[in-house]
Amino acid sequence: MGEKVDSSRSTPVEGCLVDGESRNLSVLNWEQVQRLDVILAGSIPIHGRWNFPTLEIKPRDIVKVVRCRMEEKRIHVREVRLNGSAASHVLHEDSGLGWKDLDLIFCADLKGEMEFQTVKDIVLDALLDFLPEGVNKDKITPVTLKEAYVQKMVKVCNDSDRWSLISLSNNKGKNVELKFVDSLRRQFEFSVDSFQIRLDSLLLFYECSEHPMADTFHPTILGESVYGDFPAALDHLRKRLICTRNPEEIRGGGLLKYCHLLVRGFCAASGTEMKILQRYMCSRFFIDFPAVSEQRRKLESYLQNHFVGLEDRKYDYLATLHGVVQESTVCLMGHERRQTLGLISSLALRVLAEQNVIPNTANVTCYYQPAPYVADSNFSNYFVAQVQPVYPHYPPPQYPPQQYPPQQYPPQQYPHPHQPPPHHPMYTAWMPCS
Repeated sequence: MGEKVDSSRSTPVEGCLVDGESRNLSVLNWEQVQRLDVILAGSIPIHGRWNFPTLEIKPRDIVKVVRCRMEEKRIHVREVRLNGSAASHVLHEDSGLGWKDLDLIFCADLKGEMEFQTVKDIVLDALLDFLPEGVNKDKITPVTLKEAYVQKMVKVCNDSDRWSLISLSNNKGKNVELKFVDSLRRQFEFSVDSFQIRLDSLLLFYECSEHPMADTFHPTILGESVYGDFPAALDHLRKRLICTRNPEEIRGGGLLKYCHLLVRGFCAASGTEMKILQRYMCSRFFIDFPAVSEQRRKLESYLQNHFVGLEDRKYDYLATLHGVVQESTVCLMGHERRQTLGLISSLALRVLAEQNVIPNTANVTCYYQPAPYVADSNFSNYFVAQVQPVYPHYPPPQYPPQQYPPQQYPPQQYPHPHQPPPHHPMYTAWMPCS
């Protein structure tokens, strides 16, 4: 519980247990413990849909309620951890990542479908405890609570991964995400988001200590980097370096997060190596999201969830993503690649329209030089690319009709030879001009 702490071990690198357990662990210093306490003891609003009231939830309280009820149902919780951007913020305040979602991991024994259903029921039932006084709880069902307060629910059960996720809604993007993990093979995307903080000692301190924490009296709290090397991962976080391994193991390849880091000012620890890894990221992304409709849903969801209050950065993000996909995609046919680039371009154009950067998307035309691999002497060097709902304006009739050879586009089929047909072989999508 509470114990005196030697301030000489105040930094994670110095506190690394190289001769104890392994280099992936570190003892938090007092400043880090204070930041962790602010997060766990602070109140986070969970916004209800329709006329449901806002719930004011302290992370330490919901962890206590959920854990106790899981133990009552004989679902053993091995430990509770803080994960993701909040953990990175605790370890290094000026990380460049900020922190959005509050990711809480319950390491538990989930043997079958019954345990998953029980955990879901426990979380929904726990929400009743946080409803304001005066609310009639008798007629509120779990289904109603789910519709009112849960943003998403995920369950994964296969040979290597057994876990579920329940995300509680916050209008400013700070969702409280409760993740129940029996096993999870890949627990990080990049070294800078690989940190987890073990909370059990602090939670016990909250329950048992009669004295507040102080520099010389606070529990020993361990941080861990599931990347495998805590000092290296922390150094990457401080220097804003992008480093990972085997991105093909990550769902989506880590492609969207990688571009997000680039936009936030991070850079590759090894430029040459990252160029190679970009190909693996793109390949895995298109394996997991092969259809353009799936890609659209994924991109729109990512923009909605990760750019709350940062709408002005969406265009930069999409431009960066467009560049990476254009440069590093080697697994798609030409038309598939152009479809994806067109999708990214259309989303970027929509973002500009939403920000009133362009007055009217119906009056936008963009010309650009086609890539060398699609150049052909039979066609014009420059052409108009259409992205819905953009309606391009082609050159006026006085331009020489020889721009589109009459023998290829017979007058009886296309009465205005100066206009390209709707399925011109050079038709492609465009990257919005900055």
